[in-house]
Amino acid sequence: MASSIKAGLMAGLKTTWSLGKIIFPITLIVVILQYTPFLPWIIQFVSPVMGWLGLSGNAAIPIVLGIFLNLYAGIAGVLSLTLTVKEVFIIAVMLSFAHNLWIESSVAVKAGVKSWVVLFVRLGLALLSAFIIQLVWHGGNEQAQYGFSAAAEVGVHGFWDILLLGFEKAIMGIWKLALIVMPLMIGIQILKDLKWIDVFSRWMAPFTKMLGMRENTSTTLAAGLLFGLAYGAGVMIQAVEEDGVSQKDVTLAFIFLVACHAVVEDTIIFAPLGINVLPLLLIRLSTATVLTLIVGFFWKRKKSKVIEGSGLKL
Repeated sequence: MASSIKAGLMAGLKTTWSLGKIIFPITLIVVILQYTPFLPWIIQFVSPVMGWLGLSGNAAIPIVLGIFLNLYAGIAGVLSLTLTVKEVFIIAVMLSFAHNLWIESSVAVKAGVKSWVVLFVRLGLALLSAFIIQLVWHGGNEQAQYGFSAAAEVGVHGFWDILLLGFEKAIMGIWKLALIVMPLMIGIQILKDLKWIDVFSRWMAPFTKMLGMRENTSTTLAAGLLFGLAYGAGVMIQAVEEDGVSQKDVTLAFIFLVACHAVVEDTIIFAPLGINVLPLLLIRLSTATVLTLIVGFFWKRKKSKVIEGSGLKL
C-alpha cells in the first residue's frame, strides 16, 4: 500500500506541475484582459451573431466570460442580466459545450489530440445547439427567475492590483487542481495495483466498444465524465501513456469528452438559474454519443479503404 501511495503521489506531483504550467499563464492573462478594452471589444464584435442564436446582444457577456474563463464566470454574467428562460437555457447549453475553452482544450492537446479538432468540436457544437434550440423551441419567453444573487466583486484599481489579482487566481487555480489531482492519482494507483481498474474496464467495455474504442480507454472516459477535462486530465494523460491507448481511441475519447464531461458538476451548477437541467444533461450525453459514433464510423471506413488500397486483407 505504501508503494502505491508513493507512486500515486509522484504521479500527482508530476501532473500538477505539467498542468500548472498551462493553467497559471492562461489564468493570469485572461484576468488581466478583463480589465482592458479587449473583452468589451469581443463582446461588441460578436453581438450581431447573438440574434441568429435567439439571444439578445448583451447575452454575449456571459458567453464570452464562460468561454474565456469558466462556468462560474459565465453564470455570474447571466446573473447580471435580465434574460428569458429560453435565453438562459441556450446560454447554459452553449457553455456546457464550450466553457473554459483555452485551459481545457490545452489539456486535450497535452493528451495528444489535435487542437483544431477540440476547438472545432466545442465551438461548433455550441453554435449548432443554440441555433437548433432557437428554431424548435417557441416557448420560454418569460423572464428567468434566479435562485440566488451574484456575489459582489472586489474593487480593483491600477495595474498592480490587477496583476496581484491575476496571480492570486492563478495560484488558487493550481492549488484547487492539486487538492483534487493528488488524492485522485493516489486512489487510481491503489486501484490499479489492486487490479480493480481492470474490472472497471470490463464493465465499461460494452460502452467503449459501442463508441468504437478499445476497453483500455474506459479509465480516460470515466475520469473525464466524473471530474472534467481539467481535473480529470491527470488520470487521462496517465492512462494514455501507461495503458497503450491508441491515437484513434484517445481522439474518439476526447471528442466524446469535449462534448460531455464533468456531467454531475457541470449540470447541477445551472440549477439555480431556474432552468430544467435534465434536458441539458440529455442533450450533452446524446450529442457526445452520436458525434463519437459518427466520427468512429468514418475513421474506420477510411482505414478500411487504406488497407484495401494497399492490397492487405482485414
